[in-house]
Amino acid sequence: MTLQEMVNQAASLYSDRKAVWFDQCNDEPPTFYTYATVVKLATELTAFLQKHCSHQGKCEIGLYCYPGINLPSWILGILQVPAAYSPIDPDAPPVLSTYFIRKCNLRYILVENDKIKKFQMSHVGWFSCNSSAVEHMGLTLFQTSWSHTDVNSQADNVNSKYEPFKAMGNSQPGNTVCPEQLKVKTSGGGYMDVGQKCSLAYVLHTSGTTGTPKIVRVPHKCIVPNIHHLKSIFEVTQDDMLFLASPLTFDPSVVELFIALTSGASILVVPNTVKMMPLELSAALFRHHHVTVLQATPTLLRRFGAHIIKSTVLSADTSLRVLALGGETFPILSLLKSWKHQENRTSIFNLYGITEVSSWATCYKIPEEVFSADFRTDFSVPLGSPLLGTTVEVRDDNGSAVLEGEGQVFIGGEERICFLDDEITVPPGTMRETGDFVRVQNAQMVFLGRKDNQIKRHGKRFNIECLQQAAEDLCQVEACAVTWYQQEKLILFVVPSGDLEERETLQELQKCLPAHTIPDELVRIKSLPLTSHGKVDISELNKIYHNHLNSRRRDSKLNGAEELWERLQYLWKSVLGFLGDSSGISRDAIFLHSGGDSLKALQFYDEIEMLVGRAVPGLLEVILSRTIEQVYTHILKTVFPDEDQLINNDNALKRKLSGNNGEEIHGKYGKLKSERNLEVVPGLISFLALSRGNHFLSMNFTKSLMQPHNTAQVRVEPLQQPSLLHLATPSIMKSHVQGHEMEKNRILTVTNNANKTDWSSVQQLQAECSHVTTAELTLCIRWKSNTRKCVDASPLVIIPFKDEISASVYVGSHSHTMQAIDLDLGEIKWEKTLGDRIESSACISRCGNFVIVGCYDGLVYVLQSSDGETHWTFVTEDTVKSSAVVDPSSGLVYIGSHDQHLYALDIYKKVCIWKLHCEGGAVFSSPCLSSFPHHVYVATLGGLLLAVNPVWQFPTNGPVFSSPCISTSTKQEIFFGSHDRFIYCCNTEGNLLWKFEGTSSVYGTPFVFQSDDLKNKILLAAVSTDGTVWILNAKSGTAEGVAKLPGEVFSSPVVWGRKLVVGCRNDYVYCLDLCIMGEKEQQGC
Repeated sequence: MTLQEMVNQAASLYSDRKAVWFDQCNDEPPTFYTYATVVKLATELTAFLQKHCSHQGKCEIGLYCYPGINLPSWILGILQVPAAYSPIDPDAPPVLSTYFIRKCNLRYILVENDKIKKFQMSHVGWFSCNSSAVEHMGLTLFQTSWSHTDVNSQADNVNSKYEPFKAMGNSQPGNTVCPEQLKVKTSGGGYMDVGQKCSLAYVLHTSGTTGTPKIVRVPHKCIVPNIHHLKSIFEVTQDDMLFLASPLTFDPSVVELFIALTSGASILVVPNTVKMMPLELSAALFRHHHVTVLQATPTLLRRFGAHIIKSTVLSADTSLRVLALGGETFPILSLLKSWKHQENRTSIFNLYGITEVSSWATCYKIPEEVFSADFRTDFSVPLGSPLLGTTVEVRDDNGSAVLEGEGQVFIGGEERICFLDDEITVPPGTMRETGDFVRVQNAQMVFLGRKDNQIKRHGKRFNIECLQQAAEDLCQVEACAVTWYQQEKLILFVVPSGDLEERETLQELQKCLPAHTIPDELVRIKSLPLTSHGKVDISELNKIYHNHLNSRRRDSKLNGAEELWERLQYLWKSVLGFLGDSSGISRDAIFLHSGGDSLKALQFYDEIEMLVGRAVPGLLEVILSRTIEQVYTHILKTVFPDEDQLINNDNALKRKLSGNNGEEIHGKYGKLKSERNLEVVPGLISFLALSRGNHFLSMNFTKSLMQPHNTAQVRVEPLQQPSLLHLATPSIMKSHVQGHEMEKNRILTVTNNANKTDWSSVQQLQAECSHVTTAELTLCIRWKSNTRKCVDASPLVIIPFKDEISASVYVGSHSHTMQAIDLDLGEIKWEKTLGDRIESSACISRCGNFVIVGCYDGLVYVLQSSDGETHWTFVTEDTVKSSAVVDPSSGLVYIGSHDQHLYALDIYKKVCIWKLHCEGGAVFSSPCLSSFPHHVYVATLGGLLLAVNPVWQFPTNGPVFSSPCISTSTKQEIFFGSHDRFIYCCNTEGNLLWKFEGTSSVYGTPFVFQSDDLKNKILLAAVSTDGTVWILNAKSGTAEGVAKLPGEVFSSPVVWGRKLVVGCRNDYVYCLDLCIMGEKEQQGC
């Protein structure tokens, strides 16, 4: 029997019952299809495909879509052709999806209609397509016509691209990559043939995180026994509601979908973005739709957080009957017991399997008595018994069967066979090597770890999963993961459940683990990053640690020999576990005599090299045999070889800012008379664009109102701000200006506006945070817009000079969405979901019709500014965090990527004009454009600054993240914030003019603006990462006003008129009104 036959059989019995629910989890009510509707739509699609597809022999049809209400009909329609469906993830890197398409030699691909542009742009240049729309189905059929590029050469390109991940990645049990050399055992008989008509159900690829992705073709005979047996084990009936938790490219999705649709039950589908929002997802699953059966990876379950799991998922009155966890190591039992309410009756299962024998191989139901308070704590959850038709064997290194003891798992069966990559025939009974090791005890298999996760450290071999399990057992750890970073350092990533002290946590681990398994470092994270399959994303964790190292290098700049001695003593105490000891360290102390050993000496050595930011030859020998004073002297000779090189804060800053080879950034700061009195050039669209760091772009105004020869301007010749603030005498805050401390012990009043919503979220800044005099300048929330995830991007403000068109704010967020917001009213004009997180800030095209923004999915999106529709997407080879800049003279758009390239794009012809490899690392910061000389400046994470056309380089001492703000009303001044909490003002020679101490680090770029009513004072807006908004006098550095937002802020502020717009990490974009006490009553502020 085939999958489609099983569904049709259920549909004949339950035609009027609801088969699929789709809930967008917004203001729209959920929609549903009955079984009769699903089958009707599927039959229409089948007829279309049979007419347009040549399906002699095996037929495989690609499906490029997001999950939605039509998904079951689309899959069923393909199966009924008969053909195998081949899901293609629109969010996957284009190089991976193209490799899959070509390796499978897919001739036909069904593309969801609103994904057509993305599909075409993601695969531009790889093949040409002919397309046919499917009436009333929301799909278009593309027939591929391969170009001359050889498939095998493309496969080689992908092999080389994924090869570097092998050293970085760790894999988990279940759905893992089969090793390159398969060891097979056959039991005679005929061969299964991949070309047999109607034999295949679906085609998948493995993720590629541990090597080259593998193609897996799955026959109906392989997956149908899984569906039958698990339906029986879970006791699924027509009254159940299942959740489609897995992406289509992950084979557990087949189990979720077909267990429901072959039982008369319902399947719930939600958008991918909702799966990333724990509160919204838990409400949809358990409050609105009362899901009864949930299959998930342990990491996906942990993303709910302990509170939601306890109060909702595994509560006493939960709707959930069955929780089946698989794809990763099963959670430690004590953690599971802490989640489960005493009166909860949910049945919990441990599933195990590999993609190469799709989908699950074994299943174990956790006995209810395990969760009782007096049950033994050393119980290890087994993998369970083989499922229907599945053979499971454990073998030692010699290939002999293991009945008691340790060995590797092999999986197969007479008909539980899939075809891998180029396999044409496979003998029945073939057994696939899993790479997973178990201990067989009392006829039960207990998982030990992945072969890939076994490492040799300090001469001893162990599996890193034992560290993860020990850490999960600690009460202060909510979730954790372990990586073997660059095969050198053992890193423990922890999501804390409350207060977590690193030293105490490591001490607790030392009580239960041998010394060679203790991590080199513990890194706190807010949540575990997930792959599209819901597993821990090891490559993303390695990126997090890489950024963590860069941050530490930036923070560890030494200010001289004295600070080196102080930090060396701190590291000595930290590594030896004496941080609580307030006594000093004797200069004669020797590391090994003070409680150290060889492992701790290596840790001390690593910490010192991290502190000084360079290698120190011979250091380890000195640590092991000499005194701390001699260690100090040895380091000093390397870092500060003579007295002249001792670092001074101000001098270092001067050197950093003055090393520009004589290049000056030319610019003038001017002033417009009002917000809306610009004269428009007839027949042309005229607008003013403002973005972070005083980037101005004005287009198509009459020359009489502008600077000479300045009809199109960027920051190098920026427009002057209009009349902005009408303020009373400024207050003076705690500020360090030229080393003098100002008046103290006062509070700035921040008032609420009763006519607006949620004014209380701007908090009064208390005296312990800053000291101010009674001030009349206040900042009130005009509006705020919920983006549903952190807003780290900075806003783009567009002022059209037509009264009938309102001003707009464009900004993206971590929720994958771009919003266009009315600047005056705060109403959302449009919202567009992109392929991944957005940290790039948008820019406007020269014509004003398009907004350009980069995305984590590696694409540069060109959206229509009027409605958000996609005009074009350009594919880079890695994440795009850089923000684009437009050249007003040529219309070209410049943008950088983490693939280490700078791109010049013609968005009108939809082509890349040129690209430049920056050599010095990924391009994180945004390109900067100057007119005289006509340069594009770009900085890299390798610490390199480049000027393009002509090219020169200026090296820095570390990664470059931030952008400066330049103002030149009388003299040229550069404003920037720093990790050290200060906001700095320097001239272009690098001389410090003033610095202001904020309440926390400043990552956003300041913004300069001007007020007529304060004797033409030039003001500076800046935001600390703790959410404090500062209005400073740009000339003196004294504070004019302050407010506090209810969340961290990495975004940069933009000011227009009296409105300050900035993003916040509490998921909102804020627009603040700047007003004074005398105007409060009139304005309702």
